[in-house]
Amino acid sequence: MSLGLLCPGQGDQSPAMFSVLARAGDAAPIWDIFTRETGSDPFALTGEGMQVNAIAQPLVCAFQLAVWAEISDKLPPISALAGYSVGELAAYGCAGGLSPQDVVALARRRASLMDEAFVGGGAMLALRGLDRATVRALCARHGAEIAIVNDDDRLVVGGASEAVAACGVEAEARGAKATPLAIHIPSHTSLMRAAIAPFRLALEKVEWKRPSWPVMAGVSGAPVFAPAAARNALSTQLAETIDWAACLDGMRERGCAVLLELGPGAGLARMARDRAPDIPARSVSEFNSLEGVLAWVSRELG
Repeated sequence: MSLGLLCPGQGDQSPAMFSVLARAGDAAPIWDIFTRETGSDPFALTGEGMQVNAIAQPLVCAFQLAVWAEISDKLPPISALAGYSVGELAAYGCAGGLSPQDVVALARRRASLMDEAFVGGGAMLALRGLDRATVRALCARHGAEIAIVNDDDRLVVGGASEAVAACGVEAEARGAKATPLAIHIPSHTSLMRAAIAPFRLALEKVEWKRPSWPVMAGVSGAPVFAPAAARNALSTQLAETIDWAACLDGMRERGCAVLLELGPGAGLARMARDRAPDIPARSVSEFNSLEGVLAWVSRELG
């Protein structure tokens, strides 16, 4: 029995996420990196300030690296990691493929390139209750695209704001639940193609090491070990559909008997429990302390 780590993307960051972390301790160097890269004190950010893409992406990655710094030497054996959107970048930092400095800097560069790739006003919308074929047809009618597959009937669509809004109206008319996401770029759609090449170049300029554990490629759910494959997965996912359901299935295949989400938020843990009810899954954000997190992992793994 072994542990799998889940690294979420942006959307659930808020000042409340710091309740389990302190400025001092093993995480302190990570916060220093974030401040140098963004010019912002993470503990002074407001909820609204945390939603700006240039802050959100490096902040989410820094938070996960900070949690990892505090608990990594106290965790049982790990089998694999999976990261959701920008969380895939953080996963390589936790797996030892990239330094914390490079993860935060790359997250900031990623955000900048995605902001530049499409400036016409984008949106993302979570849909629940329609299968993939139905959502694909709906997107084709309105000019949107499937950005993320979370489960058989849980998908995220992205595109220009008007197209995504039209998808939401029709989806709700068909009985689906439509939830707008706090992300204002059409991530993981073809509208982000202009960001692929420059982000790949940025990935090639930093030092890579072979990760200690495989990271599941967001676009396929396949385990990635080699740095070249990691760079390809991280760059192509900007403009291709993320298959998170395949990532969760891949974690099971790698032998992950317990899944721990590093936070912020608990969305990945909820999705994991829904798709694999027999695998215990919790998020750091569901606990009052990191000691509680470690105690839960220890109990579940026996």
